[in-house]
Amino acid sequence: MRNLFILFFCFGMVLPSVAQSVIGKWKTIDDETGIEKSIVEIYKKDGKLFGKVIEIFDASKRDRICKLCVGDDYNKPVLGLEIIKSMEEAGKNVYKNGTITNPEDGKIYTCRLKLDDNNPNQLEVRGYVAFFFRTQYWVRIEG
Repeated sequence: MRNLFILFFCFGMVLPSVAQSVIGKWKTIDDETGIEKSIVEIYKKDGKLFGKVIEIFDASKRDRICKLCVGDDYNKPVLGLEIIKSMEEAGKNVYKNGTITNPEDGKIYTCRLKLDDNNPNQLEVRGYVAFFFRTQYWVRIEG
């Protein structure tokens, strides 16, 4: 009975930390229009975080190619494109030192991802160019 209690206690301690992770599926929302645009899946690869577009809501944009992207991303389909690259952990639920690509204009920004301390279902996604930045708030997709 004691071992069963310890097992449930440990499981209860692990579950909240899993729910607090930035890893998962996120609905992207345009910061200017408020329009829901896509779903990005954030995952860990080789100790860093990456994110790719796994769904595009606007049917007329699903087959778009990233013509303005550079390097390996040039002329790749936006659907399936890895837009978040090489994010490193910089604190509890904060990731920095990676990049995010805007597939609409091909521009690459230094990126910071931060899980909202009060709402683990909201992710602050900030792209930087020098001292200027732009922030979007993405919403977790359950399941």
